[in-house]
Amino acid sequence: MPTQVQPHGFKRVYVWQLPVRFYHWINALCILILAVTGLLIAHPLAFTRATEASFSYWFGINRFIHFTTAYVFLFNFAVRIYWGFVGNRYADWRNFLPLRRAQFREILAVLRVDIFQSRHSAVHAVGHNSLAYFTYFAMFLVFLFQVISGFAMYAPMSQSWFPQLFAWATPLFGGEYGLRQWHYAATWFFMIFTLIHVYLVFYHDYVEGHGVMSSMVGGWKFVETHVDEHGLPADGKSWFRTGTNALDPKAKG
Repeated sequence: MPTQVQPHGFKRVYVWQLPVRFYHWINALCILILAVTGLLIAHPLAFTRATEASFSYWFGINRFIHFTTAYVFLFNFAVRIYWGFVGNRYADWRNFLPLRRAQFREILAVLRVDIFQSRHSAVHAVGHNSLAYFTYFAMFLVFLFQVISGFAMYAPMSQSWFPQLFAWATPLFGGEYGLRQWHYAATWFFMIFTLIHVYLVFYHDYVEGHGVMSSMVGGWKFVETHVDEHGLPADGKSWFRTGTNALDPKAKG
């Protein structure tokens, strides 16, 4: 007897626009390059070669790659901030700030699933959930610190006007050594965050089944057919609940 295929009740929703996807993957590549080259700057390898010094300029090349990637990282970061004002609702900068009680409730619900493992049902959201948005906002602050601290350390060795704009940051940390220690610590923060981020992407893709991983490549997610992706969310973030629109100025909560 042939197996009957039941309709799954899902539809595709275009969530992540092309600039957001470009930002994500360029940012990931930049963080990888900056982390590797930065660790080599902090802990340079000792190569001994019986050749001309110009043939053993690997450390200078490493620093050049680090500085060049830093400029790409900064430009990419600036584009993402701009897109937070002109992009679709899922890229909107207001999503990253937990300003509504509904967002705090969703943060607690996600923590119960991801951290405490006390809830078995997934917290569905068309874009990121509220905890993810807030976490990325914290990451943006660390991004900003890395940009400021990195260019502040680069200022004494550069004749360009741009790094000089950040020279004020060095005295705030007691000199270049103190600033370098914080810059180095933030690098490890990025690496730890990346491990957790990759794990949670796989985990949410498994428990939700909405195409979290593939959405950052093609931009599409799969949501239940009853979800109105053209309407405003019921609580400011989740399209899977019913009730008064939290974005409505007349709404409560």
